[in-house]
Amino acid sequence: MKLKQRVVLLCAVLLLLGLAKVFLLDGGEGSAASRRDLRAFRKMEAGLVLERSARLTHTLQSPWEVAAQWVGPREVYPDETPELAAVLNALASARLERADVGYKGTQLKALLVLDGGQKVVFKPKRYSRDYVVEGEPYAGYDRHNAEVAAFHLDRILGFRRAPLVVGRFVNLRTEIKPVATDQLLSTFLMQGNNTCFYGKCYYCRESEPACAEGEVMEGSVTLWLPDVWPLQKHRHPWGRTYREGKLARWEYDESYCEAVKKMPPYDAGPRLLDVIDTAIFDYLIGNADRHHYESFQDDGGASMLILLDNAKSFGNAALDERSILAPLYQCCMVRVSTWNRLNLLLGGALSADMRQASGNDPIAPVLAEPHLAALDRRLVAVIATVRQCMETQGPDNTLIEDRMNLPHP
Repeated sequence: MKLKQRVVLLCAVLLLLGLAKVFLLDGGEGSAASRRDLRAFRKMEAGLVLERSARLTHTLQSPWEVAAQWVGPREVYPDETPELAAVLNALASARLERADVGYKGTQLKALLVLDGGQKVVFKPKRYSRDYVVEGEPYAGYDRHNAEVAAFHLDRILGFRRAPLVVGRFVNLRTEIKPVATDQLLSTFLMQGNNTCFYGKCYYCRESEPACAEGEVMEGSVTLWLPDVWPLQKHRHPWGRTYREGKLARWEYDESYCEAVKKMPPYDAGPRLLDVIDTAIFDYLIGNADRHHYESFQDDGGASMLILLDNAKSFGNAALDERSILAPLYQCCMVRVSTWNRLNLLLGGALSADMRQASGNDPIAPVLAEPHLAALDRRLVAVIATVRQCMETQGPDNTLIEDRMNLPHP
């Protein structure tokens, strides 16, 4: 089949799927849940565009205090956040009080403290937007713009489980160096006229620094979650071995999900459905590197799976790594609310919403066009996977009604 014919066929499929979502949510079924999900979707789209220079005007609280009050067991921020633009603007512009090497990890980052004592994680730019990361789906350096895009995808999907992220430009000479610790300063160097640093981490090397353009470095800033919500780390049940020739059990055992369902915290509560939501999220962004995940401590399995560390995403727009979807196609179950939202994003709506949501970020455009097209293409594959499950075991066993909303303490 010629390329032009393939493009026409793909457009026709997208159109038909776009029409299908209308019938799903407005047509024959007409369930209360579907109508509620449609209203939530329209509310999300109405609030997608964020004003770049927004300020808090109706409160004496700092942006950090406002954001801290949003956090609950099942969300990092609520569905209605008129102050979100102001908080993100503060993240992108607040004065730096301190700069240090990043917390534990394998990738280069810096731990910054903003005016008012707010901790944030800064990830520097390592690649241009159109750079293609070859090799394994988890190869390469962290992508700072992937953190920004992943946060906005979290908004679009209605999960609200990702910490706030925004792009930011920092002047290494005037903003970072005067407040940097000796440990961070010791990793600074010059390459030509560009100021660079290589930090402290498992893979950090003096021979592989991140470099500014002159003195100004582009990066992403992630808001640190409040200390009153300590995190607990878990090994992902569908994690990879990262060893050549050695497969994890899920990679050869198609009944693996049945074993997972017998293990806490996946044997009760929302955690397994969170894992499946996360698999869909990771497949859309091309993140095959979620070997661990975090929840809040002492949650009894009720806490959300927090969507931290999404920087190994959007590396290769042409690579659709199906194995990321293993929790979905092995368990063959998904939340009704997730299914409804995915259908509403067909027909190019997902990429259009991403353009809108990230369009006013300081480092916009956040994604190159091939990555936006990949979002729409991968969404079609997710829908097809769920439909195959529905054909195999029926809609009632595939679509799970789970709208667990716990009150804030």
